[in-house]
Amino acid sequence: MVETEKSAGFIIFRIENGIRKYLLLHKPANEKYRESRGFPKGLIEKGENDLATARRETKEEAGIEDLEVIPGFKEKVHFFYKREGKLVSKDVIYFLGETEQEKAKVSYEHKDYEWLTFDQAIERLTSKSDKEVFQKAEEFMKKPRSDLSKFIK
Repeated sequence: MVETEKSAGFIIFRIENGIRKYLLLHKPANEKYRESRGFPKGLIEKGENDLATARRETKEEAGIEDLEVIPGFKEKVHFFYKREGKLVSKDVIYFLGETEQEKAKVSYEHKDYEWLTFDQAIERLTSKSDKEVFQKAEEFMKKPRSDLSKFIK
C-alpha cells in the first residue's frame, strides 16, 4: 500500500538593487536524507490549511515572518519517494511570497541559506519538482498584471 503525505511551503523572493533574489535553504545530508537545496516547506498539521502551514514552516525553517503573499500563485507538485522501504506519494503546495527581510535564521534542519537570482537558484535546486515549480513562479512573475507591477524587473 502506498502512503500519502501533504506539505506546503513558500518560494520567497526579495528585491535587491532592482533584482529579484530567491531564498534557498541548504539541508545537509543525514541518515534519512541526502544533501539538498530547496524552499522552506513542511508537513501540514491537523487543523491547518495549506497557507497556514506554509507560513509556519517558513517561520520555523528560515525565521521569516514578514511575508507578503503574491495573489494568484498556488502550485502543486507531486512525486513519489521511499521511506523505510515503503513507497510514499507526496503532494507539496507552493505559494509565492515577497519579504524585505535579508537575514534568515535557519532551523536545526538546515546548514545555511542563500539569496540567489533565478539563474543561480535554478542551477542549485536539488529536486526536479522544485525546479519545475520554480520555473512556473518565475514565468508568473513576468506576466504583465497590475497587481504584480511593483515586482516586474
